[in-house]
Amino acid sequence: MHNLGFALEGAWKVLAAGLILGAGLPALFALGIRTLAWGDGGSAEATAGAAPHAAGKILGWLLFAIVLLGVVLGITFIVASGLGKALSFEHVFPTIVDK
Repeated sequence: MHNLGFALEGAWKVLAAGLILGAGLPALFALGIRTLAWGDGGSAEATAGAAPHAAGKILGWLLFAIVLLGVVLGITFIVASGLGKALSFEHVFPTIVDK
């Protein structure tokens, strides 16, 4: 009976990682594209002639920065694992440490 609990616990972790990385980052990227269109206004918007919004540009670039951070952390994790190291979040900033 304990094996089923272990399997469900592992499946939950895989599902959460898949939703965050597999669907979450592309969704944030798409939202960033949409907010940049809102920030540009005019013909980029669905309603022609809309006024540009500075908040849209700022929010769009912030979303792109979050996506880029996720990609860089993912690549760092893969490279660190390949070199026999680990990625630690013990302090605020991620660091590569020995296993």
